[in-house]
Amino acid sequence: MAERVRRLTIGHLVAALAATGPDLPPELLALAERTSTEVHSAVIDSRLATPGCLFVALHGEHVDGHAFIPEAVDRGAVAVIAQAPPPPGVCASLSLAGGSIDPAAISPGMPLCLIVPDSLVALQQAAAYWRRQHDVQVIGITGSIGKTTSKEVVAAVLRQRYRTLRSEGNYNNEIGLPLTLLHLTSEHERVVLEMGMYDLGEITQLAAIARPQVGVVTNVGPTHLERLGTIERIAQANAELPQALPPADQGGVAILNADDDRVRAMSAQTQARVFTYGLHPDADLWASDVNSEGLEGIRFQLHFRGQRLNVQVPMLGRHSVHTALSGAAAGLVEGLDWSEIVTGLRDQPAQLRLVAVPGPSDSLILDDTYNASPASCIAALNLLDELSTSRDPARKIAILGDMYELGAFEEEGHRMVGRRARDVADVLVTVGRLGRIIGQEALEDGMAPEAVHLAETKEEVIDFLLNMVTTGDLILVKGSRGLSMEEIVMALQREDLA
Repeated sequence: MAERVRRLTIGHLVAALAATGPDLPPELLALAERTSTEVHSAVIDSRLATPGCLFVALHGEHVDGHAFIPEAVDRGAVAVIAQAPPPPGVCASLSLAGGSIDPAAISPGMPLCLIVPDSLVALQQAAAYWRRQHDVQVIGITGSIGKTTSKEVVAAVLRQRYRTLRSEGNYNNEIGLPLTLLHLTSEHERVVLEMGMYDLGEITQLAAIARPQVGVVTNVGPTHLERLGTIERIAQANAELPQALPPADQGGVAILNADDDRVRAMSAQTQARVFTYGLHPDADLWASDVNSEGLEGIRFQLHFRGQRLNVQVPMLGRHSVHTALSGAAAGLVEGLDWSEIVTGLRDQPAQLRLVAVPGPSDSLILDDTYNASPASCIAALNLLDELSTSRDPARKIAILGDMYELGAFEEEGHRMVGRRARDVADVLVTVGRLGRIIGQEALEDGMAPEAVHLAETKEEVIDFLLNMVTTGDLILVKGSRGLSMEEIVMALQREDLA
């Protein structure tokens, strides 16, 4: 069992990054003793630097973090990881790329800049080292859609019993996951990490850093097809999480969505114990009698080993039952009782992705602007249909934009959404070049021309809506993150407050 230490220090960073093997030489041991300053957080954006933080200077596509080392130090950074020394007088510099080290060159109390060959590799190396210092249970979550919400719900359930660290927002990549792990302290008992990917091998890399014992796979869908090419390769990439788990006799558990055939097939690709969830009795944990209660959430019956439990949770849309099931499954695997699990599922702050906010003229906006794929757009349209029955009178207005990274599935994915929008929406407004395909498909499938508005810009959408929204309208806003469709929501809310 690894020695449990309270909080990351500069000395730990030195030990993690020094190219010296497992045993530190005397000069580094002496340096580690002198650098016991605690590191309270880790950031890559100097604007987020706070007293006691580590700033990692990364070379980005448009911005070089090395230019912002002075600002990070001014804001209180006590340590910096960089590939080149900062300007003189900003902080003391120590090269960890090999060669002799003079502890006397380090000024006590002065911020320390650790010079490494590659800042990103060093960040990952430090996170992997720090993870190894903690005897903590790590739960990894991946999938094409829903993984961020599932991560939040799993964390909400587990924190009913365990002190739980979770990745913030969508910190799910080769940068975000290591930053989360550097926030580990000896007080944490569980860590819930979202694991995203754009290509094969990326989840394997994240798992090597985080060493999860439990892995959750939500689904496999046509996201990132532009990079991965086929749905089979997407499934292959997601399968890297259950493949990386330890064997069942060492505590490994793969929690798989049994309603997704590609995810279910991953049970043959892992040595871990398999725990399935879904909507059919052949799953280990399953739900029946799923009903939408509008803005009050969903109601369903849980089944597990002959037990039945009626549950209502504040998640919007029938499709959210799979999110609830993933959280309940993680709770069962981690030994929680039903009272703890249900309390966690009802934790309102866990529901982050789709929110209902007031709009102009007593309308209601369904803000689902975080991201978009064909599956998530169709689920959002289904929710729009479900919620409209509880508002009288109500027009269903769908504001839909481009969906990116669909590769060869790009046109058909947008057409699928257009066909569902035709069946659900009273008014369809699209924005963007790809969004236009949604509107054109709806028109070709018989939606009235006066009900479809093809906009070029977000500003055009805003002007159109402000002139036509009336009392009781229900407005869905959804599109890929790069389209920044939250600006439409904010403009409509400003009008509501005017």
